Amino acid sequence: MIDLSWRSGLDDAEIDEVRALLAAATEADGRAPVGEHVLLHLRDAEGAAQLLARDPAGTLVGFAHVDIAADSADSADSADSADGADGVGELAVHPAHRRAGTGRRMVEALLERAAREGGHLRLWAHGQHPGAVALAARLGFTVARELWQMRRSGLQESLPEPELPAGVRLRPFVVGVDEAEFLRVNNAAFDWHPEQGGWDVEQVKVREAEPWFDPAGFLLAVDAEDHLLGFHWTKVHADEPEPLGEVYVLGVDPAARGMRLGSALTLAGLHHLRNRGLRTVLLYVEADNDAAIRLYRGLGFAQWDTDVSYVR
Repeated sequence: MIDLSWRSGLDDAEIDEVRALLAAATEADGRAPVGEHVLLHLRDAEGAAQLLARDPAGTLVGFAHVDIAADSADSADSADSADGADGVGELAVHPAHRRAGTGRRMVEALLERAAREGGHLRLWAHGQHPGAVALAARLGFTVARELWQMRRSGLQESLPEPELPAGVRLRPFVVGVDEAEFLRVNNAAFDWHPEQGGWDVEQVKVREAEPWFDPAGFLLAVDAEDHLLGFHWTKVHADEPEPLGEVYVLGVDPAARGMRLGSALTLAGLHHLRNRGLRTVLLYVEADNDAAIRLYRGLGFAQWDTDVSYVR
């Protein structure tokens, strides 16, 4: 019999258990079962709830995270519900404890919580794992959103130079100085986006504290008055078997559109990652963002995998 318990923030021992479970799932599936947002908020889960599933021996066999605020800008997905707050969740079952009904019991518990709060439940399946797809179908979920992961290899080979407009230069982000301007441009560029729009300074500071954060790889395009026009925030996944670069966030001020900064900023970030010795770079893009996909394909990216958000 599986025991399910709710948390709102984990202690050190629980965090270690969850990280071990997620590592085992990642190794078995070739994809992480949860996104960065979940990992950043294991201890501080304000506006969220976490579900732990244990077997009779007390071993952690499943973990879920659900954002319960409809306007959570940092959640895996969010949307306004006409009759309540949507829950947005991600979950994982330890590979050694699958096919025993644990995943279904956890999803049913998430559904019960969403029903009590009068909203819908949205769940992410990273990499379209066959078990997750089958479970979603059995429980009546439908596809609400698709997020592509695109990759470009051969980064050490030919790479065009970025062409910046006259009067525009690139400089690195300065911690403690550039947060406000970054947020202004980011929130204007992504006012439509469920995760990236509506950020505040705390969300930036959380990432500045991460081991991977490197201000030298956070490139800002500024005019002669040092006014921010756009940015390319890169990231390096150093813990992969072969380290990967990432186009973490790329944004252009709506007032600067038409200057072709998107392509120039992308290339500038790729040159930075190449200079770090990386061979492959990834990025995430909405499957229906045709303009962005055209840009990335023109720079040598191709679809590599798909994350799917299901709703019920």
